[in-house]
Order: sequence, then C-alpha cells, then structure tokens
Amino acid sequence: MSTFSGLNTALSALQYNRVAMDVASSNIANVGTDGYTRRTIQGASVGTPDQPAMWSRYTGAGDGVRVSSIDRMSDALLDVRARREHGNQSYLDIRQSVLERVESGIGEPGDTGVAAAIADFRSAWHDLANNPGSDAARSAVLGKAATLANAIQIQARNIATEAGDQRVRINADVAEVNTVAGDLAATNKSIAVANLNGTDAGTLLDKRDQLAMRLSELTGGTATGRADGGFDFAVNGVPLVTGNTAGTLNVAAGIDGSGNSDGNPISFSITDSSGTTAVPAGMLGEIGGVTDLLNTTLPAYTQGLDAIAQQLADEINTQHQAGFDKNGNPGQPLFSYTPGSAASTIAVALSSPADLAASGIPGGGLDASNATALAGATGVEDSYQRLINGFGTTVASVTRLAANQQVLTDQVDGSREQLSGVNLDEETVSMLAAQHAYEAASRVMTTLDSVLDTLINRTGVTH
Repeated sequence: MSTFSGLNTALSALQYNRVAMDVASSNIANVGTDGYTRRTIQGASVGTPDQPAMWSRYTGAGDGVRVSSIDRMSDALLDVRARREHGNQSYLDIRQSVLERVESGIGEPGDTGVAAAIADFRSAWHDLANNPGSDAARSAVLGKAATLANAIQIQARNIATEAGDQRVRINADVAEVNTVAGDLAATNKSIAVANLNGTDAGTLLDKRDQLAMRLSELTGGTATGRADGGFDFAVNGVPLVTGNTAGTLNVAAGIDGSGNSDGNPISFSITDSSGTTAVPAGMLGEIGGVTDLLNTTLPAYTQGLDAIAQQLADEINTQHQAGFDKNGNPGQPLFSYTPGSAASTIAVALSSPADLAASGIPGGGLDASNATALAGATGVEDSYQRLINGFGTTVASVTRLAANQQVLTDQVDGSREQLSGVNLDEETVSMLAAQHAYEAASRVMTTLDSVLDTLINRTGVTH
C-alpha cells in the first residue's frame, strides 16, 4: 500500500463531509418551502480492490468513504394515503361550504324566511276574518301574499345562483386539472432524463408529488409510480397521465358552452391519443363534491321547494275559489305559477283588494267564513318544515363527516411532516457533526503531510 494513499482516504472524508454540510444547508434553506422533502446523505465505505495487481497483496485498511446517494426522506405508502385522504377531504369540504352557504340563504329559523312569511300570511287572513269590511285588512292580505311569494322566489333564486356558481367552478377546476396533468407529464419526462443522465432529480420529484397531490384534491384520482421515477395518474380508473403524455378531462354533459345547465346530469370524459373514454360516476375530490351537489343535493331541494310552492298555491287557490269577493263574485286564483318551476315563478294573481274572496256565501256582506278557512290552512307549513328539517340534517351530516375526515387527514399529514419536514435542530446537529468530521479529516491530512515531510526530507540525512 502506498504511503500516499492515506491522503486519498483523508480527501474522501473531506469530500463526503463537505457534501453532508451542503445537504444540511440546503435543508435549512428550504425549511419554509412548500412541498420540499428533506434530504439525507448516505455514505458507503470504499473497501479493498476487487482485483489486486498480480503477485501483490493489498495491505491497506480501506480507501475511505464515498457518497452512495442523497435520498429524499419520504414514504411511498404515506404519500399514497395522503393523496387519498386529501381527495376525500376536498370532496367533503366543498360540500360543507356550499351547503352551509345555502342554509344561511334559506334563513330558517328567522324573521325573514318562508316559515315566517307563511305565518304572517295566515295572520293577515285572521285579521280580515275579524274585519271583513276593512279595505286595509284586504290590502294587508295582498301584501303578505306578495311577501310570501317573494320569499319563496328568493330561496329558489339563491339556489339557482349557487348552482350557476358551482358550474363555473367545475369548468375552472376542469381547466386546472388539464393544466396540472400537462405539467405532471412534462415533469415525468424531465425525471426520466435526469435519471438517465445520473443527475439529482430531487427537486423534480418534489414537484411531481405536489402535482399528483393537487390532481388528487381536484379529482380524487390515484397516482401510480413508474420505473423511471414518474407518476401515471388515473381518474376513476381512466388514465389521465401516462408517462410523458397527458389526456384531457372534459365535461361530457350537464353544462353547455355558455356555462348553463343543459338539463342532463353532469358527467365527464377523458380524451387521449386512443380516443375518448367516459369517466365512471362517483368521482371524489373537489370536482366530485360539486358534481354531487349539482346532480343530486341542490336539485332535490329545488324540487322540494317547487312542491311546497305548488302545494301552497293549489291549497289557497282551491279554498279561495270556494268563496266570494267583496262584490259577490266567485273567487279567482290568488296565486299563479308555472308548472315544473313553481318556486321561481309563484306570484300573486290578484291586484285589487276587493277581489279577495273572504265571504263563504254569495253576497254575504260581512261574512268571513272563507277568510277563516284560508287562515286555517296548515298543510303547507308541515310540508315546509319537513323539507327544512331534512336539509338541515344533510348539512349537519356533511359537517360532521368533514370534521371527522379532517382529523384523519391531519394525522396522515403529521406523519408525513415528521418524516419529510425539515427540523432545524436536527439539521443543525447534522451540520455540526459534518463540520467536526471535516476538521478531523483535515487534521489527518496535516498529520500525513508531517509524516511524509519527515520521510522525504529527513530520512537518510547525515551530519
């Protein structure tokens, strides 16, 4: 073994510990970088030569150390779990936020909701029954009827507006999915090139993980690792990203080109080089949550409100037409509406207070038996209460599920952060350890230099 080999051993230690300090420094520098995964250096001992020279024996004790790899501190299973939980969380969060907003717009219980308007409408009929000859009481009935119709219309309009906003959101989310999918495909290509060239792909892998997480949050899809280091991504089993090629997610039905509903349930498809494939129903993520709201939850409430408006109009109109107005004429329908959209079109059909059929007999004068019957109509109140209670139960259930899911999501994120996040105390210790090892290797090199100086300059010197 050459006397000079000790210098190479010390040099290898200097190089290794310099890289170790660089890794720790990079971790500290990225402590606040979103999506950064902590790196750690792996060393390998440089052993004896595999094939020593002919007629010689290796008498050394090893040739130092080398950097075998710089690894990202990540767990593939934890990453898969995190993407799945974030997809579920996004699905529940969007449903919770929209339903809570709709519930606030309903305003029940409250002084401005439909229930209060129904009660005021009934009270106005009671006042008219007590004073059938009063024009003021008749005007009050028409005013309360208009208020009730307006309250129902406002609810219907709020829900329609929310549905329109959510259709805009779906179009925006689909556009984002296609952008992120294209970025993931490009990142996959860059990772493959980096691996072939033998360069560090750590930053690209961080970006890959971030893109896959965002796609999971939007669609609830799944990412599958590739041999070249990239990710394939599928939405409900339909490939969206394969290697360096990205497909296009499309809204297949439910939303027309202008962003309005086309009358069909919302569905999706993915188009790639092989053609267009329908995405099965049941997506999760933000898009799945909005889709369920637009296909099921909001239409169900709208249909219930339409039924309430129609029931109200039919009950009141039937009873009103059984009476007679101030002039002795048979009563006319008090409310009008368009079948199929009663809640958004219900309106007061009468304009004159004298047209109110308070009397139960022709030419009844001050008879108010029909007004008393109209004041006692209560069927619609019970139906409306059931509708509100059912919707409130749905909102409470979604809120509870979202809170429970948040606990699980936070737990998984905490486990990932514990493994992948940068801990300044740990990095400081690593840097100090590498610094002292570097200083020790420098001292070894200084000692060897002194030994060689003695060997070269003093051995064999005579006086």
